[in-house]
Amino acid sequence: MKKIILVVLLALAFTYGYSQEQGKFRVGLDLGFVPSGGGGGVMFSLEPKFNINDNMNIGLRFGIAAIVKDINTDANSPSAKVSASGSYVGTYDYYFHKSGSSFAPYVGGGLGYYSLANVEVDENTGGDSTTEYSPAVSGAFGGLIRGGFEWAGFRMGLEYNFIPDSDLEDINGVKKGTAKNAYLGIHIGFFVGGGKWGK
Repeated sequence: MKKIILVVLLALAFTYGYSQEQGKFRVGLDLGFVPSGGGGGVMFSLEPKFNINDNMNIGLRFGIAAIVKDINTDANSPSAKVSASGSYVGTYDYYFHKSGSSFAPYVGGGLGYYSLANVEVDENTGGDSTTEYSPAVSGAFGGLIRGGFEWAGFRMGLEYNFIPDSDLEDINGVKKGTAKNAYLGIHIGFFVGGGKWGK
């Protein structure tokens, strides 16, 4: 069933959604990889947008990222498992579109709120003992910059999410380390809607 839904969505993207017109709405769906020194992770986002011009739009990105990465703790742990955290980011993209072509490079950015995930720390090299730490705050404001291209309903790009580092605390509220929350993402996806490119 999931494969059938995916095929239908892709067909809609390639049939209706490879362009952009002022005053039209569109929706994008992206899936990506997050490289990290401790292993890496995945990211997923849904982004409705409104075209304020033929070559620019504004949107609201709802994202989820789950990353395994190195952190610094009092236990000198080499790595940690991070549960999924969310993001709610207002975005702006500018497109370098050539008339008559469905290929359009873009650059963009955004500002918004990022929820911070708990981390599960491996306390020894054997992996037999783990401890869960919580960030001192539940979330933080941050931003992103991104760039890539769109072509015939297909979208591919890079983005960097700027999120402040957070202190990690045990269940007693004692600081036990620091987690770096900023991350780079490589994503691919598709979009539907948007009207037709202006001439």
